[in-house]
Amino acid sequence: MKLINCELSREDKLAFAELSGVACRFGCDIDMMALTRAEAPRYLLGMDDQSSLFGEEEEVTLRESAGERSNKRQPLAARLRPRSLSEVVGQEHILAPGKLLPRLVEANTFGSLLFYGPPGCGKTSMAEAIAGETKSRFVRINAVMSNVAELREILGIARRMEDKDTVLFIDEIHRFNKSQQDLLLPDVEAGNIRLIGATTHNPGFYVNAPLLSRSHLFRLNPHDVDTVAATLAKALTDEERGLGERKITAVAGVLEGLAKLCDGDLRRGLNALEVIAMGLEEGGEITEESVGVFASERQIRYDADEDEHYDTISAFIKSMRGGSPDGALYWLAKMLKGGEDPRFIARRLVVFASEDVGLADSGALSLAVATQQACDFVGMPECRINLAHCVSYMAAAPKSNSAYSALAKALAAIEAGPVQEVPLWLRDKGGKASKALGNSKDYRYSHDFAENISGQEYMVEPMRFLELNRVGEETEIAKRLDRWEKLKKERMKDEG
Repeated sequence: MKLINCELSREDKLAFAELSGVACRFGCDIDMMALTRAEAPRYLLGMDDQSSLFGEEEEVTLRESAGERSNKRQPLAARLRPRSLSEVVGQEHILAPGKLLPRLVEANTFGSLLFYGPPGCGKTSMAEAIAGETKSRFVRINAVMSNVAELREILGIARRMEDKDTVLFIDEIHRFNKSQQDLLLPDVEAGNIRLIGATTHNPGFYVNAPLLSRSHLFRLNPHDVDTVAATLAKALTDEERGLGERKITAVAGVLEGLAKLCDGDLRRGLNALEVIAMGLEEGGEITEESVGVFASERQIRYDADEDEHYDTISAFIKSMRGGSPDGALYWLAKMLKGGEDPRFIARRLVVFASEDVGLADSGALSLAVATQQACDFVGMPECRINLAHCVSYMAAAPKSNSAYSALAKALAAIEAGPVQEVPLWLRDKGGKASKALGNSKDYRYSHDFAENISGQEYMVEPMRFLELNRVGEETEIAKRLDRWEKLKKERMKDEG
């Protein structure tokens, strides 16, 4: 871009510096210091026909997307971002021919899109590719660093741009609060912007319902090992945007090993490859030793209070419930490696002991409580052994949710109503008035009867809640209750 330099006052320079941030987001590669205050707004409104702002001598070129150039100063992952949907790797479940997203882009009829998936799965790359294919202006902001004032400014400029559509890409859109998200609604509905939001968090919890209902939601999956390895291999040979000019090679199987360490995060793999390559001479070779340095510093994908946290604890509980010690120990290891608080895991084990093991092995609760105390007393890293002990026991223990289910039925009966009054024979007999009211008059003291069974009812209208599964210790409990039921009927018959 060539512009005639203008002599500006310090005040002008400060004013134009404030505008430059917005200009850059609209793909404008421009020296804001070379414009006058009157001309800057005209430029920001989208003068992309290569006409001059100042005269016929000047040439003005607007870049519509950062993806249209190969800047060697950019990180490798940024240089290799796809320029069209056909270059996007993986995600066949939403990009295969005939799927909804490619059809919307091809027809240029998409409105707002939400991409939900883990880091490095291609959310940003896909958004840039869509903007490029539809020849739209691509405006990118990060919700963490943006604010309402900035958002209003961007939307205002987008309303005045009539020659091309504006794709507003908001990374980490879940970081926007309700008022910030609501601010987008009028312009989304009016078609002033095409919103593409990217989030690593479940949109159902973090995106406002009105905005969610106006968007197509697509879930992106972590890349598989083959996809990551193939992309790493391509990066080594790509001379235009990759590392091909350096003629670096890799020992057989090394890139696959590196791909396995990335947990489906392609960006992490490319960043690691670039760092490894920086340590090699031109024509060098990537070996297992090179990758080993990356492996020693590996961080797994885990957030202590978001989706990964809840998904992993869910897998952990379900593995124990399903009788899989191996599965339960694997998810336990992931949580511990991810920095999960062991006391949280211990609390879940205490709940599991009663909810899922229950009467089938009542000793499970004692072990769970002891494990919780051990986590408090011993702490990490040693308490991981106590957790492994308890988890293995819980997974291998017989399972019964009969107590949990019985309480649920009793609560449902209370909710359904009417709520029964406490019968007179069960009421408290303390106090002067209680005797006059007849409280406990006909109560039968259980210890006065054989096997402590008096035959008395304990509700005005008897109801049945506990249904035993006859698993583990429940087998003996069921036999005992059956015996008591028989004795009760005999006593009632004798007194009848």
